[in-house]
Amino acid sequence: MSEKLPSRQEALSFLSRNGCSAKVIKHCEAVAACAVEIAWKLREKGLNIDVDLVEIGALLHDVGRSRTHSVNHAVVGAEIAKKAGMPEKVVNIIKRHVGGGITQEEAENLGWPKDVYTPQTLEEKIVCYADKLTGDAKQIPIEWTMTQLSKEHKNGAAERVKKLHEEIRSLLGETA
Repeated sequence: MSEKLPSRQEALSFLSRNGCSAKVIKHCEAVAACAVEIAWKLREKGLNIDVDLVEIGALLHDVGRSRTHSVNHAVVGAEIAKKAGMPEKVVNIIKRHVGGGITQEEAENLGWPKDVYTPQTLEEKIVCYADKLTGDAKQIPIEWTMTQLSKEHKNGAAERVKKLHEEIRSLLGETA
């Protein structure tokens, strides 16, 4: 596994080569734009953020949608990226971006391998959050995402997204 990040163009080509639809690629580009904007704002606040990692991780976060559109796209995508020799930091972003994170119990119920599926680093949290702020290819209110999760009886995920929202807003110095 390499620790060298692919370029933006290499990441976009990787999505295409792996069979991601134009719709998925547009979504990934929109998430990346949102994530990079948040990352730069946090850097301006003095936080040590790897903006390049945020951009590439956000571009590749949905590569698993080339095989499935279920929640399993996180694990499938991480496996695709790992097999391709992507840096572990990118693999972790892909693996940890769904549902505001997936708990050990939820992962077990999904039949996923034993691992950590909740965002741990600021870069992972930024990509996860930006994904929740992005519909197909446009920004949506975080409240909409939380409402949708609740309607789908995913209250744990809705609560994790709310906590993530509060954490990022707090780091940005914004109030709810």
